[in-house]
Amino acid sequence: MDAWGRLSQADEEEFARLDRTFETGEPMTGEHGETFGVWVLDRFCADPADPRRREMLRQVVDDVPAWSRTTVSGLWSMVHGATRAWPQDDTDLYLVPLAATASLSHPERRIALEYVPDMFSKYRYSEWKILRGPVTELLTEPETGDPGAAVRNVMWEEDPFAIRLATDFAARLASPEVLPLLRHCAAATASKPSPAWLKRTAGLLNEPAVEVIRDVLRQLAAHREVTFRPPHRDEAWTSVVFLHERTAVPLRGMIWTCELIDAPWVTALLGDVAVTCGTGIGGSGANARSEMLANAAIGVLARRGGLDVVAQLARVQAKVRKKTILAGVNRTLEAVAERTGLSPERLLDRTVPAFGLGRDGTRTEQGLSLSLDGAVTYEGRKTIPRSVDRELLAEFKATAKELKKALPAERFRIERALATERIWRWHEVCEFYLDHPVTGSFGRMLIWEILQGPAGIPVQVDGAWELTDPAGRRIQPRPDTPVLLWHPIGHAADEVRAWRDHLIETGLRQPFKQAFREVYLLTPAEEETRHHSRRFTGHLLRYGQAKALLTGRGWTGLSLGHWGWVYGSGQSEATKDLPGGLTAHWDFHLDPESAERDGFGTASICLSGVIHVTDDTGGRVPLAEVPALTLSETLRDADLAVGVTSTGLDPEGHGEYWQSYGFGDLTETAQVRRDALTRLLPRLAIAGRCTLTDRFLLVRGDLRTYKIHLGSGNILMEPNDAYLCIVPRSTGDQVFLPFEEDGGMLSIILSKAFLLAADTAIADPSITRQITG
Repeated sequence: MDAWGRLSQADEEEFARLDRTFETGEPMTGEHGETFGVWVLDRFCADPADPRRREMLRQVVDDVPAWSRTTVSGLWSMVHGATRAWPQDDTDLYLVPLAATASLSHPERRIALEYVPDMFSKYRYSEWKILRGPVTELLTEPETGDPGAAVRNVMWEEDPFAIRLATDFAARLASPEVLPLLRHCAAATASKPSPAWLKRTAGLLNEPAVEVIRDVLRQLAAHREVTFRPPHRDEAWTSVVFLHERTAVPLRGMIWTCELIDAPWVTALLGDVAVTCGTGIGGSGANARSEMLANAAIGVLARRGGLDVVAQLARVQAKVRKKTILAGVNRTLEAVAERTGLSPERLLDRTVPAFGLGRDGTRTEQGLSLSLDGAVTYEGRKTIPRSVDRELLAEFKATAKELKKALPAERFRIERALATERIWRWHEVCEFYLDHPVTGSFGRMLIWEILQGPAGIPVQVDGAWELTDPAGRRIQPRPDTPVLLWHPIGHAADEVRAWRDHLIETGLRQPFKQAFREVYLLTPAEEETRHHSRRFTGHLLRYGQAKALLTGRGWTGLSLGHWGWVYGSGQSEATKDLPGGLTAHWDFHLDPESAERDGFGTASICLSGVIHVTDDTGGRVPLAEVPALTLSETLRDADLAVGVTSTGLDPEGHGEYWQSYGFGDLTETAQVRRDALTRLLPRLAIAGRCTLTDRFLLVRGDLRTYKIHLGSGNILMEPNDAYLCIVPRSTGDQVFLPFEEDGGMLSIILSKAFLLAADTAIADPSITRQITG
């Protein structure tokens, strides 16, 4: 019999034999074994009034056979179905499954009874009131002398984290000071803690409990999913596991307990837990490793309140893409903002930590230095001598860790402000984006524009911030002057060129593309189609990489796979919320032949489709009516996804698409790359060997002349356009780039150019064989 109470052919044949024997009226005291026990229970369920059947039932209980775990699960399925017409006061029905379960080890009991509590409590509650006590007793492992048993009674060994808690943390969790609180945490089954739950928690909380909760949650923040098969499970149970629900529930209780703990580590640790649990498998994606725990951490941050929680919520906003989690973050920010009388954006401005850094982005104490990139050094050296105060060093390292988390969150927030045309007052920009040691590292490199007025890069003159344009003209805005981040879409080509030349001439490196930002204006084809864009249709993209990149830029909902073509698993769309209540949609699908190519496993390649925009009613909006900057930033996301994840970039690619993408017309991103090269090449040592054409960077070596495509980085060799395969690598610090580049293609192109300009010095035989033919 299987776990669902279904009989095999052999079981049916044995049942028929036992029925014939039973009908003769002869005693069946000689019958034994698992199948006999199942037959007795089944026939007893059919006619419980028959005294012979009840007697045989007790015979099976007194002479317990060797039960398998699968059959025990099947017994519980059998009695669950029989209780529909069973007298509630007749408990003999449960004798066999209870006795059979008791014959198993405790790990196997937990597996056999896995669904029994839910099955009966939800659908047979009257019977569950009878069974709850005996079932709980069967599941409870004797705790005599084994602290791990006490932990396993709270959370079963269904994932690696639970196993770690039952081993590495067993002694602390099972101590008399902590175990009552651990058991109480296992009752954290509601969506948020009740006053009664918190009152009981306060009575159980003590110093050892606080310390172990801190250490467990630190382990949780560092925990990642692994391929795992629970002990005593079959091979079929192997899967990628983060946390089992039975582990997550007591962990949620520990998170809730932080609401009562007044310690400096609490807020930052809750932020770490929210980011870890709120991001998807692998640290990206629109799903969450554990939405339950992420929401619990955000809920505690919300109830703790105060400005110090805002920085942690900003980190969650930058990393997490699960809409329901982000909704909780937004509600919390709005609540804190309302209490302070500020908008959520202005609140975030005011709560970015300084981490003890000076305006120059460093902190120095007793020879130790902490720099903005998170590096900790001693008098300029990476090696820290033993004579340095260990407590101070630990503090510096902990601060460096938090700083490294904050920097990408702030960069994300500032670039989002550029894309949404956020407006500040000049005194706010000075205080929160120029004078601040963290955000100032970004803000001082960006172009700020007076609303409907001139623009400039910040410079400090006599202690006051002014804006300076490429011609050196300066203006000092009044404190209340409205300003925003300059975007090239609203400015003439001459002004854009001037800013790009200025960045190259001054060596100013922007934290993201601003002066060199791509602009996407409506094409005649898009004006004709009106409601959708086919500009990025038909590209073959590496699915996992494309999904991760789009998720990181705020797109959600993309889910493709070979698991159910009939149900539409081969088609999906990514969506992104846009300003003004608009939503962008980008269609994707899988090639039907890809399932066999992927071995019916994880999808590897997807095909891009059309992009359209809807309003808050779901109706399609003509692209001409979408604000120009909003549409441009949406199409920029698409261009970036194609430019980074297209199979046309593969060094050893082939086929019609690879040929057309790898050497075809340039996209807007590639055109901006060409524009940057126009300015950079004259400054390079290899300038005399390089020439730019419409699509290629021509590099003259001593052996051959090479054509590097400005979109894909692929290389053709003259005179016969033979393909040259070189594994991409970056230039490191060899060449100044005026922006931190998404995807790194400009750096790769320059790296290949430097290599090929000195082709006689190439020692790699895999390259020289191709060049010499």
